[in-house]
Amino acid sequence: MLKKYSPPEKWILLGIPVLFLVGSMFHFLYEISGENLIIGTFAPVNESIWEHLKLVVLPIICWWGIYYLTEGKNYNINKNPWFSGAISALITALITIPLGYYFYTGAFGIELLAIDIALLLIAIFIGQVIGLHIYRHSNGIPVRLSILVMLGILVVFIIFTFNPPHLPMFLDTIGNQYGVIKY
Repeated sequence: MLKKYSPPEKWILLGIPVLFLVGSMFHFLYEISGENLIIGTFAPVNESIWEHLKLVVLPIICWWGIYYLTEGKNYNINKNPWFSGAISALITALITIPLGYYFYTGAFGIELLAIDIALLLIAIFIGQVIGLHIYRHSNGIPVRLSILVMLGILVVFIIFTFNPPHLPMFLDTIGNQYGVIKY
């Protein structure tokens, strides 16, 4: 028997294909913008694993945040579990992408664009499902803490766009650089 989902729960699940498409478009946003640095703070500026995590950061935060702002009162959404679900979805996707990437490249010694694309979809799927579970079955953490964590993640991504650590995860092996190209 299929479980009945409320409109907010359907929104979370609808996020899987939508976030995948939006995240995929984010991949090209910096280049399309003429390498605008403001766009580069939220979209990948190179081909490093770290920069590709930006494909999920702003889209997931916006997906959950916009729905709460537009429909939260209509559906009497409890903000603590809602934003706890959002932060769980985000952190899960952020962990899944590098774990999956380093597993398949290390275990099989290959790098394939098709697998990278599938990995984005898998990370979003796992993140949204875990976010839905947290929303449905927990009391959540205080909304202020969830929002503070999301803002902290955004700040870290902005800082590391311009001043990344010189670690393998931050290295664009195609351009042999870290962060934004320095002219």
